[in-house]
Order: sequence, then structure tokens, then C-alpha cells
Amino acid sequence: MSSEYTIARYKARGKKFEILVDPERALEYKLGRRKEFQGILLFDVIYSDSKKGLKPSRKDLIEIFGTDDVNSIAKEILEKGELLIKAEQREKLIKEKRRRIISYISRYCVDSRTGAPLPPIRVERALKDIGVKIDPFKDEEEQIPEIISKLTEVIPIKKLISKLVVKVPAIYVGKAYGFVKNGGEIVKEEWGNDGSYIAELIIPAGLKNEFVDKLLNLTKGTAYVEVKEERVI
Repeated sequence: MSSEYTIARYKARGKKFEILVDPERALEYKLGRRKEFQGILLFDVIYSDSKKGLKPSRKDLIEIFGTDDVNSIAKEILEKGELLIKAEQREKLIKEKRRRIISYISRYCVDSRTGAPLPPIRVERALKDIGVKIDPFKDEEEQIPEIISKLTEVIPIKKLISKLVVKVPAIYVGKAYGFVKNGGEIVKEEWGNDGSYIAELIIPAGLKNEFVDKLLNLTKGTAYVEVKEERVI
């Protein structure tokens, strides 16, 4: 088989089905970054063993996929099955997911003893210490709960959100309004009689200190910030 192509494999009811695909296009499709299936399939052939050139019977195809249309079956194999990717592709995917997972944990989690944010470098080191394995195809949202659970073995950690009440003096609303609106989930907002802007918002606890510091900097220390609630999620 040409090194320019790889195998997508699907197993069902004790039977195996394979297709030969373009590695880059197939990976983009598998990740949902590509919608067009055209140009992915090397040959319009469904195999039971591509290395031996063996093909499944038409009966098996219809029994498993409900059709003998090669294109429809190939799409299902790629979507539901396993894509054999190159080592460099796997490494790149894992690196991207690791970065996003570290960013999420750093934003949403804090040290359960002190309430202090967890710097990305600390999270990264902890992940290495416990030898966390990241699935390149599984959404990071699905992997994060288990990873956080494992992290508790080496660092005190809890997932927390903060609800803040913010009041920006009228003179600084122009500078700070957009920052506050984009800083978290706005739960409630109103305008004071003096032109001040008052908002209640929810933000990841790991970003609380950074948010407050930036807001105070924008308003030259005149903004009012109150932590109304902090809740474990």
C-alpha cells in the first residue's frame, strides 16, 4: 500500500470492513473539520482485509450497513470506525488537545486548599507526573472529568465558578463595558442613575483574579467588585 494512504477500519457483528483513504483528508473529515467526502477514498472498494485484497460479500454489506453503496458505506466506516493515522498526526493532535485541556483546567479549577488559580505550567507538570494519556479523537470535554479526577492524586484541586457583582463608574464605562460583557456569562445588568454600569456575571474561578486586576486597571481602581458566590461544579 502506498505510504500516501492509510486504512479506516470498522468492526461489527464479528466482521471487519476496511477502506483505503487519504491520510490528511480523512483525518480532517474524522475531526469534523472537513464536510466534503469526495477525494478521501482511494478506491471505490470495501475490503474485509485490504492487505490481502479480500472483499466482503454483498450480503454482509447489506446486513451490516443496510446498503451496498460504496460511498455510503465508506462514510460510515470513517465516521464510526478507527482511522489509522501517522505518528506525526497523532502527536500533533494530542499536543493540541493537551494544550486545550490544560487551558480549561487552569481557567476553571483552583487549589482547593488556598483557592488560588492553577497556573498552566503547574497543570502541565502534574499531567506528566501522573502519566495522563490523551485520546486524539475523543472530545476534550469528555476526557476532562477523568483527568481532573486523576489530578487530585497529586494536587489539591476543585472545579469552581465565581459569581461577581461589578459596578463601573460612568466615566470609565466606555473603556470597561466591552471587557465586562466579554469577561463571562452576564446574569443581570442595569444602569445606575449616575450613568454607572452594574452587572452580575459568572466566570471560571481560575480567571477571577486576572479579571478583577484588569478591570481595576481599566478603571484606575475605581470599579467595585464583589464576589457574590463561589460554587463547585
